[in-house]
Amino acid sequence: MFAAPATAASQTAAPVPDEIPIALLVDATSGQVLFAREPDRRFVPASVTKVMTAYTAFELVEDGTLRLDMPFLYTQELEDEWYNEGSNMFLLAGERPTIAQLLLGITTVSGNDASVAIAEAATGSLDDWLALMNRNARALGMRDTHFGSPNGFPDGGRTYTTAYDLALLGQAITQRHPGLYRRFFGHRLLTWRNLTQGNHDPVTGRVEGADGMKTGYTNEAGFTFLGSAERGGRRLIEVIAGAPTDRSRDIAARALLEWGFDAFERKTLAEGETVVGKAAVQDGDRAEVGLRLPRDFAVALPQGTEVSRWRTEIVYRGPVVAPIAQGDTIARIRLTIDGEVVVEAPLEAAESVDRANLFERIGNGISGWLT
Repeated sequence: MFAAPATAASQTAAPVPDEIPIALLVDATSGQVLFAREPDRRFVPASVTKVMTAYTAFELVEDGTLRLDMPFLYTQELEDEWYNEGSNMFLLAGERPTIAQLLLGITTVSGNDASVAIAEAATGSLDDWLALMNRNARALGMRDTHFGSPNGFPDGGRTYTTAYDLALLGQAITQRHPGLYRRFFGHRLLTWRNLTQGNHDPVTGRVEGADGMKTGYTNEAGFTFLGSAERGGRRLIEVIAGAPTDRSRDIAARALLEWGFDAFERKTLAEGETVVGKAAVQDGDRAEVGLRLPRDFAVALPQGTEVSRWRTEIVYRGPVVAPIAQGDTIARIRLTIDGEVVVEAPLEAAESVDRANLFERIGNGISGWLT
């Protein structure tokens, strides 16, 4: 879940022209939205769909269901259906690409054929693969997304998403599978059977720290991009959708990432493991429990933001009912600027609290009544 944009003022300064109807920039490190325009508006993702195909494959590789060196026999039926259909790896019947080669075909040259091949290689059925993609989407909290194909090829509107949901996907693929992400995204060229093709990714190699992810285009969708860059310990995820031309999309994608790094400064408000407050406890052997940050509480603030405009508060639904185990997430710390929520972070119990025995509960009740 991402917090609201930092300030209204920062929204007006973002370098996204009005001709681009949908745009989103999030700081994936803190879960903070830096810029948003129509983030919940549904659109057709086109080939950006393939990021979920790659994510689904990464999940299967990590759990051992798929092996990267596993070959797949590409059939005549698949060649007949997909050869030269849109972006292509140009696989031929009888070839045996490995899962790793298919993944590079998906992430580097947007292979429609490679996407269908990996679906069949993994599950033996396109329907089973799509069910898996959609289960993964739900697990990530992509509530306004549905996949009707593994490659984003026009399917009568069965595939749709939002910028917010794609940002969740971008955050998940970079944070859950950083090694596989680095291995398969961000390549500029791919050669298959002496045919070399380039990657249309507009930011990798052009923006410092950029390392992917995927462009998309159909007549219905316009020009779309889900991209990412990491710099100085901060990872930004961006979505550009519905751009009228590839040039306007590419310029906006590069400018928005640069703006995200340059216009905001990262501040660590409290270090991980710090106890920042207490929560009241009900029916416990103690009346309060310490609240600890599991990791650094960091935020990206617009340059020059005055400290006097900040406010931090601890929020929880309480009192928290015992028993409580050390490490349980029981509250959140929230930063607001001028009354707008900028970022939130979880707080966990710093120690365990056992359920009170009968005499302790009676004592607690009398204490509460007297108070």
